[in-house]
Amino acid sequence: MVSDTTGERSADLDWLLSGLAQRVPGTRSAVLLSSDGLVKSVHGLDTDSADHLAALASGLHSLSRSAGVRFAEGGQVRQVVVELDTALLFVSSAGAGTCLAVLAEREADPAVLGYEMAMLVKSVRPYLATAPRHSAARPGAPRP
Repeated sequence: MVSDTTGERSADLDWLLSGLAQRVPGTRSAVLLSSDGLVKSVHGLDTDSADHLAALASGLHSLSRSAGVRFAEGGQVRQVVVELDTALLFVSSAGAGTCLAVLAEREADPAVLGYEMAMLVKSVRPYLATAPRHSAARPGAPRP
């Protein structure tokens, strides 16, 4: 579900994703998402596909964080790469509570795509962060 709570700052990030797709030949689409799977910004996908990719990317990133805790002395996730027969899927951390997922053609250069993703995140990391959501109060429950 595309988040309506991300504010103007995230709505203005579509151009970053478009620029990434233009710089790296073979890039199909890109989604900036909160770590819990809500779309913040998208390039090259319809709403349903963006939601689906965000959910997949969130799950992959979460599993990778668990692997880091269990098998890499708490190491942080830098990047997850899924190699499919006809596509490549990259998921990387993109600021506090945020991930960047990019889907590319199989022929895309993974080194160039990974580098461009890292440079994009590095250059605008403060603007990519997602603030934690607060749980809604139950009806009839006292407020803190």
